[in-house]
Amino acid sequence: MRTLMDGQRHLLHDVSHELRSPLARLQAAIGLAHQQPDKIGASLERIERESVRMDKLIGELLTLSRLEVSTALPRYEDISFMDLIDDIVTDARFEAEQCGRRIALSGQAVVTVRGAPDLLWSAIENVIRNAIKHSSEGGVIEIGISADADRLELSVCDCGPGVAHKDLASIFKPFFRSNAAGNNVDGHGLGLAIAQRVIDAHRGTIRASNREGGGLRVDIVLPLLH
Repeated sequence: MRTLMDGQRHLLHDVSHELRSPLARLQAAIGLAHQQPDKIGASLERIERESVRMDKLIGELLTLSRLEVSTALPRYEDISFMDLIDDIVTDARFEAEQCGRRIALSGQAVVTVRGAPDLLWSAIENVIRNAIKHSSEGGVIEIGISADADRLELSVCDCGPGVAHKDLASIFKPFFRSNAAGNNVDGHGLGLAIAQRVIDAHRGTIRASNREGGGLRVDIVLPLLH
């Protein structure tokens, strides 16, 4: 009970901290609009940007909250994994190209998994988007797929700075960001936390490790439908 209550207090503190910054910037932009009407265009752009950021944060918090309350999936379906991954990679490639990165997909697994397609999409997309954010410009995000009779394996490797060894177990905690002061990556530290809870709900596993030569590798294993 104490651990649960301490966790809730920490989460409430983190949520308050994360919301305070965009709210402060919103208030500053509104004040600037009042004081300098000639700059209202720039103020409105800032207000819109912060509103979108807060909306995204709240959406991620709601998803995380639902997964924390219950590990039961909302809707079970038979999912063609290659169809799912092809659609995710298509979207991710578009995003990667906008910031000078490239995605390389290797391997194939014509298999069926059982679960909630929207949640599974969100988990895998979060991992890939995290790799895009942390990779250096011109870098390649490598996505590998393989399967045997019982399980599916998906790996996502970036070409960023990696994570301190002591932080590897913590990157799946809500709001945790390794070296937050030293990097310029936007985000709230919720993507990997959501991914872990989704994969757990699908009776799978997710883990992170540093690559030789630099970068982070995230491995996801899911059981196959028989």
